[in-house]
Amino acid sequence: MLAELFAGKNVPLVGLDISGSAVKMVEMTSTGKGAYRIERYAIELLPAESVVDGNIANVDAVAEVVRRCHKKLGSGIRNVAMALPAAAVITKRIICPAGLRDDELEAQVESEANQYIPFSIDEVNLDFRVVGPSGTEGTEVEVLLAASRKEKVEDRVAVAELSGLHPIVMDVESYAMQLAFELIRTTLTHGKAEANVVSADIGSVDTKVTVFRDQEVIYQREQAFGGAHLNLEIQRHFGLSAEEAETAKRTGSLPASYEAEVLNPFLENAAMEVQRALQFFYTSTQFNSVDHIVVAGGCASMPGLSEAITLKTGVPASVANPFAAMQIAPRVQLKRLVADAPALMIACGLALRRFDA
Repeated sequence: MLAELFAGKNVPLVGLDISGSAVKMVEMTSTGKGAYRIERYAIELLPAESVVDGNIANVDAVAEVVRRCHKKLGSGIRNVAMALPAAAVITKRIICPAGLRDDELEAQVESEANQYIPFSIDEVNLDFRVVGPSGTEGTEVEVLLAASRKEKVEDRVAVAELSGLHPIVMDVESYAMQLAFELIRTTLTHGKAEANVVSADIGSVDTKVTVFRDQEVIYQREQAFGGAHLNLEIQRHFGLSAEEAETAKRTGSLPASYEAEVLNPFLENAAMEVQRALQFFYTSTQFNSVDHIVVAGGCASMPGLSEAITLKTGVPASVANPFAAMQIAPRVQLKRLVADAPALMIACGLALRRFDA
């Protein structure tokens, strides 16, 4: 089994997101009737090249950052929900007869999986979830199966265990993002049926654009553009090292020409990447419009980014905040949370796994 992929344990846990540039943790509690409260969160930057293309390249270094992040979080909960990059997981929806016993369904799924997985079953972790009935007669169910190479799962499990944590859920980043995005989407559509809402997740190395229609993903595209491009431009333009560029950007100590000569061109390029993804969406589907764009990821809080995307695409854009309708614990600084929220989408979605039945 894929380290309990998809499985909700309904026990206290912390959402743990390991991205290419940082470790992020979120802890939430339920306030009843589908409402939540954010209790605490923490972010710790990762050393360069410790995570490359979603793969953990230095287990010990990442584990040390996870340990520090959990200490900063200040939570007594050591159970964590983690996620694999979508590129590391093969997913497929299949149809199975309804009413199978658990062992019969598992055998059926494993048999079906052999058709879609280009590796030996012995080399992968496999898990599945029954999505619901298929068709109207109730004789079949739709099942979502997922498989990943064992080493992909084992690396993340090793990181958690080395840092003193207990991984009890292994999700897929795109599904965790979708859970958190649903908290935002419902407030944007105001009950409007069949609205197309876009998530533009601009991270450190890539931009992931996902189009949602109701609760379904109808389009996804990933493009090689992210905040690392801005850092490289800062280095080139001002003759700084990678560490100096990152420090100067975070402390606001760059020269006065930074905004006009470096930041604004980056914002324009980011907006063009989102526009390009939407053009692909329009030309490859039957749709020719979207209703709203939600900007997420580590770059989303950059001043002027959502405005640049609105100007370039002609679509209203706003910065992601899955915590907007939640209660906020007194220990959480609201101003800082609003700034960090776009980068916490996956960690938030993972924290929501605590409340799965």
